Amino acid sequence: MKSSQRPLLLVGAQVLLDALTIAAAFVLVYRWRFAQDIAGRYVPPNVPIAATMLLFLLLPVLLAFRSARLYDLDRGASRVDQAFKIFSALSVGTMIGVALNTLVLRERFAYSTLILAYGWAFSVVLVIVERFLYGEVLAGLRRRGYDARRLLIVGAGEVGQMIMKRVRQFPRLGYRIVGLLDEEQQPGTMVDGVPVLGHPEEIAQVLKREQVDEIIVAMQAPYQRVLDFVARCADFPVQIKVYPDAFQILTRNEITISDLNGLPLATVRNPTLSGFNRFLKRAMDIVFSSIILILGAPFLLLIALLIKLTSPGPALFIQERVGLDGRPFYCIKFRTMIPEAEARTGPVWAAPDDPRVTRLGAFLRRHSIDEIPQFINVLLGDMSIVGPRAERPVFVEQFSQMVPGYSRRHKEKVGITGWAQVNGLRGDSSIEERTSYDLYYVENWSLTFDLKIMVRTIWEMLRGSSY
Repeated sequence: MKSSQRPLLLVGAQVLLDALTIAAAFVLVYRWRFAQDIAGRYVPPNVPIAATMLLFLLLPVLLAFRSARLYDLDRGASRVDQAFKIFSALSVGTMIGVALNTLVLRERFAYSTLILAYGWAFSVVLVIVERFLYGEVLAGLRRRGYDARRLLIVGAGEVGQMIMKRVRQFPRLGYRIVGLLDEEQQPGTMVDGVPVLGHPEEIAQVLKREQVDEIIVAMQAPYQRVLDFVARCADFPVQIKVYPDAFQILTRNEITISDLNGLPLATVRNPTLSGFNRFLKRAMDIVFSSIILILGAPFLLLIALLIKLTSPGPALFIQERVGLDGRPFYCIKFRTMIPEAEARTGPVWAAPDDPRVTRLGAFLRRHSIDEIPQFINVLLGDMSIVGPRAERPVFVEQFSQMVPGYSRRHKEKVGITGWAQVNGLRGDSSIEERTSYDLYYVENWSLTFDLKIMVRTIWEMLRGSSY
């Protein structure tokens, strides 16, 4: 099979699975409702009518999925984002399908309002599960070379090497790095095992020779040069992505167009966490942290007891951190290290194989259980559930001198979890990259964004991939 035909086959399989899953959800709900005698004994529907109803229901839903770009099969796309899209597309598609069935079938319409509501809800759950399983199968195939995409990275500097590292870290994405283009490195030079194929100006020749499927532009250059480079690729069927550093003002800020008495203006910075939004976030913090601390009290007491029994020292670890507007506060966590762990080393980050970490502490860190007492800080108002990571004063002073714009992350409350953490940027990781993720969160906050980060955090805790 030609590689160009594989995406069509994969998309076709996804469409078929979606259609079968949604149809099965409505059929099962119909049978279940009558089997439970909720609305009288089970009456098999007229087969042609039932088939017509499902057809007029499925078509709008599948079109809504297509409109929501659920058939793009993006590599590395967030499952949480996909779940939200499925919820929205199924809601819109079901409403259109019901209207279409009502218009066509009139009095022969066989589904009650309750069946439609149950069917919609069951469809959402089943489709999310079906897509998760299909995604895992697809990831396994891509890991073995099926549907692989040949990737060219433009820029061999720090950003380009970071992208190479991330691609290698996730073979499930199915990328094969064919080479690099760079202005300073000579063709034939190897950068971290990847060859430099030429300079960015030679992109046309490289695309012809290497059969590239996708390009990631990671060069630090003025936006006009990036646009010129993109224009050189116009005659080739290649997908182009640009690392945000090239367009910081466009990607880190929500741009809105307004006018001043007829004069067009573009707003490139509009604080999202102000007024009612700030009240909403605080209310969510209080409600969620209260529920977790009350319901989880027996579990927290058990963890504290295990810490006391397995190593000398207190169960809780209290340390000064920097919060909103640079104000210090005392952060509460479960102790995971031996007492006086920094007596010899001084302030340093913990590493996965850190000898100072106790055996139980390693487990608590891996599943982020040591962070749970911080919900007390949330209730006290020192922290939020979601926000930039709380750092120690010594590190904040150091990073403020190293990273431009670092202090802006303290314009909002620090969080137990955050956008950087759920993207794997924990512990001894690039502070520049972590700051970039933190600033993106601060400037693009929304309630949905917070919920997405919470769901991804729970998933990472269950997987045990945190540290």
